[in-house]
Formats: sequence, C-alpha cells, structure tokens
Amino acid sequence: MSRIHPTAVIDPKAELADDVTVGAYSVIEGPVQIDSGCQIKPHVSICGRTRIGKNNRIFQFASIGEEPQDKKYHGEDTAVVIGDGNTIRECVTINRGTVDDAGVTRIGHDNWIMAYVHIAHDCQVGDHNIFANNASLAGHVQIGNHVILGGFSLLHQFTRVGDHAFTSMGSGVQRDVPPFVMAQGHPARPRGLNLEGLRRRGFDRERVSAIKKAYRLLYKSDLPLADALAAMRDLAATLPVEAASDVRLMVDFISQSKRSIVRG
Repeated sequence: MSRIHPTAVIDPKAELADDVTVGAYSVIEGPVQIDSGCQIKPHVSICGRTRIGKNNRIFQFASIGEEPQDKKYHGEDTAVVIGDGNTIRECVTINRGTVDDAGVTRIGHDNWIMAYVHIAHDCQVGDHNIFANNASLAGHVQIGNHVILGGFSLLHQFTRVGDHAFTSMGSGVQRDVPPFVMAQGHPARPRGLNLEGLRRRGFDRERVSAIKKAYRLLYKSDLPLADALAAMRDLAATLPVEAASDVRLMVDFISQSKRSIVRG
C-alpha cells in the first residue's frame, strides 16, 4: 500500500495490482479492478463495476465508471471496461453502460484521450485512437481503430466512425463516417481522405490508390448509394488482397449503417 497516497480513499471491494499508484484525494469506490502498471493521479474518481487493464495513466479530475447521464437508468448493474496502455487526461468522463444496450462502455488499447473528453454510456471505442480536447461522444457511439477526433467534435448518439477516419475541429457528426474519410463542418460532410494518416501508418501506394478509387465511386460519381456500393464491390474483385480488404472494409461499414453516412 506504499504506492497509495494516505489521503486516497480505496473501497475494500476494489482490487488493485500491487504496483498501481494512486494520487492524493483520489476515490476508488465499489468493485473496481485495476491491473498492473496503472498510474492514478490526484483527484480521480473511479467507481462502479469498472475494469481497467495494464499500464493506463489517468489524470486529475477524471471520472470513470459513474452513472450514465440517461434518465432511463435506475441503478442497474452495468460496467466500464478499459484495455491497456491508454492515456486519459484531465477531466475526462467515461460513464458506464445501460441495460438498453450492451450494458458496457468499452475502451480498447493505446488510446490517447485528451482533456475534457466525454464518452457516454454504451460507447464502444477501438484501439489507437486520438480524441482531442472536448470531443464528446453521446450514448451508443461506435469508434473503430486509428480514428482522430478533432477538438470539440460532437458525435450524435448511435453514430459510427470507421477505421482511419478523421473529424476536424468543431465538427457535428450526425451520420456515420466511413473508414478513411475526413469529415468537417456542422453538420459534418465528407472532405476527402485521411491521406496523411494512411501515410503515417504505412499504407503503400497501391492501397491508397484503391481507397481513392472507392472514394470517387462513393462521393464523386453521382451514383445512388446502392449502385456506388455495387461498383465498389466490383472494384474490390479486381484488386490485390490488401487493397481489396480496404475497399471491402468501406463497403461492409456502409452496408451496416443505420443512420446513413455523411454525404455531400
């Protein structure tokens, strides 16, 4: 317990690995589980059925696992699950799930979550994402992998953002953002591809070329959406394996959309 500041309050029901550090005036309440290598800074609140993986850093005044901001919630046993290697900065709020959905708000691995980000009940967040200051996810939002949300991006409930997508500062996302697409504006509209992100992640010229062709079919061809998807499937059939997989990722994401996607 030498790593626990004497002013911190730790519930007897909480389970902390031996090397977890907890700063001054932090409160850990309820059946919280925190795995090895985690650093909990001062004035952090973690409560409820919250499970936190290895090597996470949680900064001052973050609130993790508190009740959802949902008037239909009446104290049901729901949870927050956070993976490994995440950085969660000052004043971030991550609320637990509800019985109206999966019952779990889930954060993956190696995410960089900046100050004042809000992640509401039942959100599902993948890996290697960057959420800039004050980005806000309403309930039931789904985020893929390698997504960047610009500062003050606002995501409507039940929206989805695909792998490698990007929203610019202050975007109001009311529809799904397909993989690789950059969205901007209020409401957000497609503004091209996240080419810099793809370059940084090692996408070769062949894969980028295929994604560009798919984007043109989707947004520049004036085809109805169903016809654009059919053309994208035909395109994928002509491509090498990796490039075809990228195009199919776009097609599958769009085909599963319930709110429709951002378009012109």
